[in-house]
Amino acid sequence: MSKSLKNLPVGVESFEEMRREEFYFVDKTGLIKELLNNRGKVNLFTRPRRFGKTLSMSMMKSFFEIGCDESLFEGLEISYETKLCEEYMGQFPVVSLSLKGVEAFDFQTACRMMARVINEEARRLQFLLESERLTDIDKEAYYGLLKKDMDIDTLSCSIREFTEVLHKHYGKRVIVLIDEYDVPLAKANEYGYYDEMVMLVRSLFGAALKTNDNLQFAVLTGCLRVAKESIFTGLNNFKVLSIMDAAYDEYFGFTDTEVREMLRYFGFEHAYDKIKEWYDGYRFGNTDVYCPWDVICYCDKLRFDPKLQPQNFWINTSGNQVIEHFIERMDRQKKFRKDDGTEDKARLTKGEMERLINGDAVQKEIHQELTYKDLYSSVDNIWSVLFMTGYLTRRGDADGNTVNLVIPNREIRNVYTEQIMKLFKEQVSRDGETLDAFCEALLAGEPEEVEKQFTSYMEQTISVRDTFVRKPLKENFYHGILLGILGFKGGWSVTSNREAGDGFSDIQIAIDDEDVGIVIEIKYAQNGDCEAECRKAFKQIDANRYAENFYQDEVGTLLKYGIACSRKKCRVMLEKVQYRN
Repeated sequence: MSKSLKNLPVGVESFEEMRREEFYFVDKTGLIKELLNNRGKVNLFTRPRRFGKTLSMSMMKSFFEIGCDESLFEGLEISYETKLCEEYMGQFPVVSLSLKGVEAFDFQTACRMMARVINEEARRLQFLLESERLTDIDKEAYYGLLKKDMDIDTLSCSIREFTEVLHKHYGKRVIVLIDEYDVPLAKANEYGYYDEMVMLVRSLFGAALKTNDNLQFAVLTGCLRVAKESIFTGLNNFKVLSIMDAAYDEYFGFTDTEVREMLRYFGFEHAYDKIKEWYDGYRFGNTDVYCPWDVICYCDKLRFDPKLQPQNFWINTSGNQVIEHFIERMDRQKKFRKDDGTEDKARLTKGEMERLINGDAVQKEIHQELTYKDLYSSVDNIWSVLFMTGYLTRRGDADGNTVNLVIPNREIRNVYTEQIMKLFKEQVSRDGETLDAFCEALLAGEPEEVEKQFTSYMEQTISVRDTFVRKPLKENFYHGILLGILGFKGGWSVTSNREAGDGFSDIQIAIDDEDVGIVIEIKYAQNGDCEAECRKAFKQIDANRYAENFYQDEVGTLLKYGIACSRKKCRVMLEKVQYRN
């Protein structure tokens, strides 16, 4: 890799740092032009995490703030808008806050964390204490924003206070930028102090954003639009720009053209198909986009290992609680209660999940305005949350609020299958009698009974359609189901993909106090001929000497199983080798 190439901005969220340090930058400055031409007084952008919201807010701060470095924008799209730049670039005081770090187990700690966010911005703007345009009373009030032990009243009015003193000092109205506004609400809901946090955030935003003559305009970002009656009460000229809207649709996420250009720049054109399969598939407004975090992380790793296979990056940046709630809805043994105490009888059907896993669409009505308390109160709301947070996306045009939902790409599909297997294992663990019957049949060398029991288990989980994934991945799916069954058998040593002989066998089982070894090779029957695939499994076991270790350990009996699957049917065949009587 040539040293002249720019570095990839993994984890870089500062526009200034990105430009000064000459990181590779995908130009999204057209967002500024569109915002100025179409803005409301208060503008809320809702996008999934890791789609460039924070970088966009940093970019806007660098553009609008008085004293900005105009050279940061040289050669970028916005720099060619000469009239607009003359009127707006470096012409406004800016208050810039990020609430993404306000994560606490209790309300008091959350307030202290939010106070530290205000403290940090107050220190950045502390030149105001020397302003000749501010009165002693103004400065005394401003001192309150620098206190670490800020009381709740001061905190509630803090953003409003910023706008008042900045307006007085500069004689210009203020732009307010609030990144990840809903993180404190999400954590409050998770840890049980939601009502208190709603009151705080409502007063914080209301004082700053409603009937504030000091405000030029405000931009907020978040994952979800919290219901207006919960947070944004009384705000007029309030614009919400969600993933359903065509406006600004190309400015969060990478377009296909932008990805191709990045790959050409770094010489990674060979990886295009894999990147598209794994990280593309999102539909925002009228534009198809990739997850930028995934593309950047993978390209960065390719610089050191050009043959590296794609990995899960996006789903590993936070928990997958919404997926867990979703998958649980398939569990018939669990009861779900609404807020009023009544049972929610709506459950996710296995058929709907199968359609999603197999690449098909599920049509659902999307509710874009929810309170955090409502998120998991019904399966209908969970569909909406999955859509707004990036775990599902839209295919085709929406019919009002009704959309065709699909899993966007390979990475997100992985997290669904992982959670499905987790639930499946929980179901298996509760089904001890059937589990014992399966294992007893396996040990006894009864392939017909093994086949019967394995088919029964497959009917409890999700099938994978022939055309959706490549053959090795289909085999991995059935491999996972079988491991989920075997993993609960006490006294059985089960190994997966163990090096054996001249290769790696799918599954090997050694059993305490039994003079028996078991080797299992799993196949997927692309054409439905399961028996032929079983025979291929036996040939592979023999050709690669998968049973060599059992022979060396002088096991008396070896059971070689070929298991071939297609959809939800399977064929189990046995070859028994008697080393000694």
